[in-house]
Amino acid sequence: MQVIIKTFSELTLNELYKILQLRSEVFVVEQDCIYQDIDDKDQKALHIIGFKNNKIIAYTRVFKSGDYFSLASIGRVVVKKTERTYGYGHVILKESIKCIQKIFKEDKIKISAQTYLKKFYESHGFIKTGEEYLEDGIPHIAMILNTENS
Repeated sequence: MQVIIKTFSELTLNELYKILQLRSEVFVVEQDCIYQDIDDKDQKALHIIGFKNNKIIAYTRVFKSGDYFSLASIGRVVVKKTERTYGYGHVILKESIKCIQKIFKEDKIKISAQTYLKKFYESHGFIKTGEEYLEDGIPHIAMILNTENS
């Protein structure tokens, strides 16, 4: 998988369309969750896009501190269902962490993780903070990664 990073204005119309299609395919259809995905935050984000055979199969968006949470953050972590057995989720998350460190020069990252993915995020050093809560009807937990010492 090839990973590229783009600002909102650098995305082509086709890339934006395919990103929104992938997010809808997984978060709305597969997870049966009706929520407002297009939230006016994409314009502030850096978009981490995973390509395989010229098709978008993985994606995240990252924010510098203050643009989403008080800390830098990663969101909309998604891998196409047919591509999940290849470890691309780990690849796209590692690239997202590196992006925050390199471009934003930040060492603390916050995520709002779906609870069932807790072990996945823990494998990358994220630590649960606080209690479980519902976000768009799905159980979530706040998690923080401190990369300062890694």
